[in-house]
Amino acid sequence: EPGSAMHMHQSLVDEETGHNLFTGPDGKPTSMFTGYIAGLQKYTPALMPIFAPYINSYRRLSRFMAAPINVAWGYDNRTVGFRIPHSGPAARRIENRIPGVDCNPYLAIAATLAAGYLGMTQNLEPTEPLLSDGYELPYQLPRNLEEGLTLMGACEPMAEILGEKFVKAYLALKETEYEAFFRVISSWERRHLLLHV
Repeated sequence: EPGSAMHMHQSLVDEETGHNLFTGPDGKPTSMFTGYIAGLQKYTPALMPIFAPYINSYRRLSRFMAAPINVAWGYDNRTVGFRIPHSGPAARRIENRIPGVDCNPYLAIAATLAAGYLGMTQNLEPTEPLLSDGYELPYQLPRNLEEGLTLMGACEPMAEILGEKFVKAYLALKETEYEAFFRVISSWERRHLLLHV
């Protein structure tokens, strides 16, 4: 049975006034709000080795398993990667539903903030909010750790924020784990495939 998630709710607050920067004076969403979402949509696939750091982490991210499979977003939509919970303007926030409970929470928070920051500073625009079932859309997230590592290694903007040395070391560690996994023949393979070779 696939594991649990570590949903993260995030908003940005002005340090001096305490005002939620995702909400304008008129109570409507700001460009910082939409830019943050767009950054999550663009960069999350490359951050999957942080959000789903182990080979088994990807078993949870399956269609109809109450876990997201893409980077769609929507208002109170629990079938998408990024949900905007129902709230008043002052409590407007973004829920990142992708990280698993097996990830490092400090790295996951840093990665989410980095993606949102890039979205805001690059003036990115998100897709339209999804009003339907997100499981009817194609997969947009890596299906396994190897795909995630490839995307992370090619994402220069994220390496600049998280630090090139960190990203290089993290990738090396995860690639070593992945290679070690493939040197082991599982009991399932012995049980189901041995007789067919």
